[in-house]
Amino acid sequence: MELWKRLCREMCSHQFTWPRLSANGKHYQICLLCGNEYEYDWNRMQRTNRLLVTNIKLASAEARWPGSVN
Repeated sequence: MELWKRLCREMCSHQFTWPRLSANGKHYQICLLCGNEYEYDWNRMQRTNRLLVTNIKLASAEARWPGSVN
């Protein structure tokens, strides 16, 4: 099941939110479909790198209850 979830995330067509501003002053975007977060360069107006683990609560919830969090 974990492999299936990973494949679905990687094959996502991505529909992004408007760029948001994090607590540390950096911009980022979130995919509405898979939840992946990407850095956003406001000056160049484009996404740059994928943020691996940015939401500690989400990561810890996934660790406690696998499969219950998207």
